[in-house]
Amino acid sequence: MVLSRIWSAFIIIALAVALGRFVFQDDQQQIFTQMVTGKSGDTTFVQMVDSLTLPASIHGQLATGQNNVKWEGSQVIAMGNGQFKTFNLQSTNGVFETTKDAVTLCIGLIGIMALFLGFMNIAEQAGGVRFLSRIIGPFFSKIFPEVPKNHPAMGHMVMNFSANLLGLDNAATPFGIKSMESLQELNPDKTKATNAQIMFLCLHASGLTLIPTVIIADRVALKSQFPTEIFIPCMIATFVATITAMVIVSFKQGIKVFQPVIIAWVLGITAVFTALIVYVRMLDAKGIQLFSTSLSNGLILLIFLLIIVGAIYKKAPIFDAFVDGAKGGFETAIRIIPYLVGLLVAISLLRNSGAFDFIMEGIKALFAFLGGDARIVDALPTAILKPFSGSGARAMMIDTLKSHGPDSFAGNLASVFRGSADTTFYIIAVYFGAVGIKNTRYSVSAMLLADLAGIITAVAVSYLFFG
Repeated sequence: MVLSRIWSAFIIIALAVALGRFVFQDDQQQIFTQMVTGKSGDTTFVQMVDSLTLPASIHGQLATGQNNVKWEGSQVIAMGNGQFKTFNLQSTNGVFETTKDAVTLCIGLIGIMALFLGFMNIAEQAGGVRFLSRIIGPFFSKIFPEVPKNHPAMGHMVMNFSANLLGLDNAATPFGIKSMESLQELNPDKTKATNAQIMFLCLHASGLTLIPTVIIADRVALKSQFPTEIFIPCMIATFVATITAMVIVSFKQGIKVFQPVIIAWVLGITAVFTALIVYVRMLDAKGIQLFSTSLSNGLILLIFLLIIVGAIYKKAPIFDAFVDGAKGGFETAIRIIPYLVGLLVAISLLRNSGAFDFIMEGIKALFAFLGGDARIVDALPTAILKPFSGSGARAMMIDTLKSHGPDSFAGNLASVFRGSADTTFYIIAVYFGAVGIKNTRYSVSAMLLADLAGIITAVAVSYLFFG
């Protein structure tokens, strides 16, 4: 339904833009080849220019010893004798390579999913999942009213949210898919998303994370003097996005969010975040990375230990349970391949056709017309690309940091944009695809509105923190 229309629109828009560029731009005669058989990093356009063509700022950057400099979307290198070469590189793989990427990604999921689903099955047989369900039951029963009390899905969702919170993407995906499968058991219409599935996925897609370790690591690699400055803004932006997602879905489902239990849990989570902010503010960049990785990886090992100890206590068949659960990892990873191929191909067509570039140019023109802050526009590609591609958003953030400086307003804002949301369309394809949901109802619109709330909050807190 909605997802089908969006997917079709992506492809139609991409092909229309590509056709227009092929007809009206002389340097785009290879655009169809690039879209189908091209590879990321291929040279797509080369032109020689003289020194008078380039602005003084480009000459200044080349004079500092940089091998190539970005200028108006192209790379510039000095050839000697006052001549310079400008060239463009393909930003992402074409259709054929993208299909391979999708399959490779799913194959890479098999091992991770087998591991975590195996341990999850041990936890279920030992009663650990039911124990988690009882703990979180008072809160989840309010926002997931259609899920029976102490149902295993509640424990699965707790595991997913915990992994997401700690930035453990490898663990969050199998836990999330297991949550969707548990909720699917309660679904009377196996092709239509239930209220509980929509609420779960919208909360998951809001990307609530304690410490954006990967973003901080990228900033350190790019020689930022203050790589951890974006920690608090990222946390605030993701928190607002998550609350927005919960409020939007609650409104659609008739759930009263101002219930004492919900307010108490939200305030409790806020208190934990506040305490964490106070502690992390006392650490330097290396301390934050060490704390985050030690906490995250240590908790994974602790979970494994507790599951094994609990299973021994309950006299559960530990290894047999692990093997039975791990088998599902292979089956699920294979099942999501068609959904992921379709999504990634559509995104590849959009990016290689130049449709994203036209959108960005239009936004820049609108900002200029309205007298808006151009620094926001410099960082905006990261925000626009994040719902579609995590790797693409990372590339855009790094490009912004290189072009404007890692500690510039645009660089900081791009970093916060990257941490303020998750890869919405990837999540929709993988999680709904894993359980065969075709009618996603209002999931896409709710997730994108939460993403928008995260983006607006990112801009606001960036002005507050970075000026």
